[in-house]
Amino acid sequence: MRGNAEPERENGQQREDPCSSDDHVAFQGIVFPEGSASVVTERGIHVVREHLAKLPPANSLTTEQRRAQYDRAERVFPTPADVAIERVKAPERPAEWLQPPGVRADAVVLYLHGGGYVIGSVRSHRHLAAAIARAAASRALILDYRLAPEHPFPAALDDAVAAYQWLLGQGIAPGRVVLAGDSAGGGLTVATLVALRDRGLPRPAAGVCISPWVDLTCSGASYATKATTDPIVTRDGVTALAQAYVGHGDPKTPLASPLFADLRHLPPLLVQVGSEEVLLDDARGLGARARTAGVEVTVEEWPAMVHVWHWFLPMLDEAEHAVGVIGDFVRARIG
Repeated sequence: MRGNAEPERENGQQREDPCSSDDHVAFQGIVFPEGSASVVTERGIHVVREHLAKLPPANSLTTEQRRAQYDRAERVFPTPADVAIERVKAPERPAEWLQPPGVRADAVVLYLHGGGYVIGSVRSHRHLAAAIARAAASRALILDYRLAPEHPFPAALDDAVAAYQWLLGQGIAPGRVVLAGDSAGGGLTVATLVALRDRGLPRPAAGVCISPWVDLTCSGASYATKATTDPIVTRDGVTALAQAYVGHGDPKTPLASPLFADLRHLPPLLVQVGSEEVLLDDARGLGARARTAGVEVTVEEWPAMVHVWHWFLPMLDEAEHAVGVIGDFVRARIG
């Protein structure tokens, strides 16, 4: 898909960098000389794929190296200077308020970053959460939830639920909060919505799931059928991440794998997924199960897109367009 083409719709605290470096710094999505200016001059999915092909295999790096690699995204994908950033605790975990100019103060996107529950942080995803906040004309709160394997399931879930309760305690109405996340954060978004319902807490306005990972058994057919077209996600890679997250537990546990959860009475969901990614069937399955449960859900399949293409916002027109769709959805739900 190029330019303004529409997706196919189905309705219903800074870490020390332990990586050795030679002449280049490499991280998800782009490779630049050490200390070079963070300027992206080429655009398009082919450019994204070319840069991804330059990355070292994930299994050749330690967890700490992968975390540092991911966090270096902020060097090339900086948050725009007009976005106010305020560091807070929400209530115990570090988080950041992201406030573009002119947005409403009474509405919040609670953003849960991706990274397989093992890597990722506010640093790696600040630019994306800020773009969504701007498109939604609301503030964003991006949460630095605890990561596995140091903090396995349900640590991330507990942190997300606590952050939502903290927002309510700040005087934000539940109907003015939208939960959103990508990849593992997309799965965590659904799991958090289920946990909020089960604990009798007020229902948020909606949920947004970008390339969600909702099946930690990794059983969808697309794990095989999209293996050669997905430049980011592999079955072996996500299986290792799932083991880190659930440990000796059952990967089919509904709050770890919300594809298997009771989804009744959840708020409206927007699910976006790329046609070329291994997690395609996770998104389709989530949509089907949510619809069967009576949830208002829209699943968008974006042709030619890869896993969380939104993350490559400075390089892709399709990323800008998808973020705009999310913004429209959020604004419609928060009133």
